Amino acid sequence: MKRFLETIKHIFAIEELRTRILNTLLFITIFRLGSYVALPGVEPDQMNVSSQGLLGLLDTFLGGAFSKASIFALGIMPYISASIAIQLLTMALPYFQKMQKEGESGRKKLNQITRVLTIVVTLVQGTAYLNTTVPDEALLVSRSMFTISSVFVLTAGTMFCMWLGERITDKGIGNGISMLIMIGIVSRFPGAIYKEFVSRGSGGILIFVLEIVALYFVIMGAVMLTQAVRRIPIQYAKQVVGNRVMGGQRQYLPLKLNAAGVMPIIFAQALMFIPSLGASYFAEKSDFASNVATIFANYTTWQYNLLFAVLIIVFTFFYTAISVNPQQIADDMKRGGGFIPGVKPGQQTSEYISSVLDRITFPGALMLAVVATLPAFASLLGISTDFAHFFGGTSLLIMVGVVLDTLQQVESYLLMRRYEGLMKSGRVKGRTESVAI
Repeated sequence: MKRFLETIKHIFAIEELRTRILNTLLFITIFRLGSYVALPGVEPDQMNVSSQGLLGLLDTFLGGAFSKASIFALGIMPYISASIAIQLLTMALPYFQKMQKEGESGRKKLNQITRVLTIVVTLVQGTAYLNTTVPDEALLVSRSMFTISSVFVLTAGTMFCMWLGERITDKGIGNGISMLIMIGIVSRFPGAIYKEFVSRGSGGILIFVLEIVALYFVIMGAVMLTQAVRRIPIQYAKQVVGNRVMGGQRQYLPLKLNAAGVMPIIFAQALMFIPSLGASYFAEKSDFASNVATIFANYTTWQYNLLFAVLIIVFTFFYTAISVNPQQIADDMKRGGGFIPGVKPGQQTSEYISSVLDRITFPGALMLAVVATLPAFASLLGISTDFAHFFGGTSLLIMVGVVLDTLQQVESYLLMRRYEGLMKSGRVKGRTESVAI
């Protein structure tokens, strides 16, 4: 406890770090207050958004703003969608690849394109959201007037959330966009744990304590999955520059066990509503279709979780393949005079990195699938739905990743000022560790 208090004292003794933390808290407060401001012309109490499936996942990310029909109902999600689309385009189209290689100017152009695409995505998603999730009984004005006005309000709210995220990154601590998503998730944790405690009653205190202990070990497992890396040794050749000998040191190429992060779960979750939706069209004509619709509408069935796990494994390999380029890593190593001991530079190095990546991606994908399906097992064991969501899935991985990134930045400030780090031994490592040389 004494060391913890000393660490807090050291953190706030650094003026720049103290200012960044206070700025972050201010921006987060503004974001949370905005999530309680309802759209003009709607009665939030009449909203009825399902807590399961894709809509429930979005509502979790947005801290309940989605189900409250607030001005931040879409939050930062359109920007995430636009960013993923631009990222995929930079890997598929030469025009975007060239722009990405132009350095700072190219990055500014990509950011501008992302912002414009965010507006387009928000207009489309906003219209769909207003027409599908806001019932007529919740409206205080006509449907047409409400839709037209609310689309512009939702677009302005999303752009403001994007601005808040950028301000957190520039003036605060941590990655602003990820921080806003994490805050939306964490904001629901106190309510979920209170509901679980109340549901257990006075006779279920022991079970509640066991659930908290189980949650602790699940979080530790998620930290291990996020942090685990396979380090490949790299030797750099010695070079004589004038009277100095450069290079000759040994470094490591860290290949993450889960290089895809949470993206496979997000992609798989987005597709899991298709079987239920498709089968519902034929439910009246076929008993088989009716059964399929019922099975895949419940996220605790074994059929749902089996398909969910398979999709996660497939998307893990896919996203790892497009996000980690062994050929580019090998070329960068060759230009820098580096080589893997026992492996020839160039094509053989690329093949070696690719083989190592394939071997570690499969167990990483399996662990990711297990983490993603844990909420279903928690629900089957009698844990309430709201609390079960924190036992795994996208919510847990996002929280763990963002917290690790933030702690890594705080520790870097402490070490730069010659204070001790956050731990007595070891270093805090976040997701930002790159695989590039």
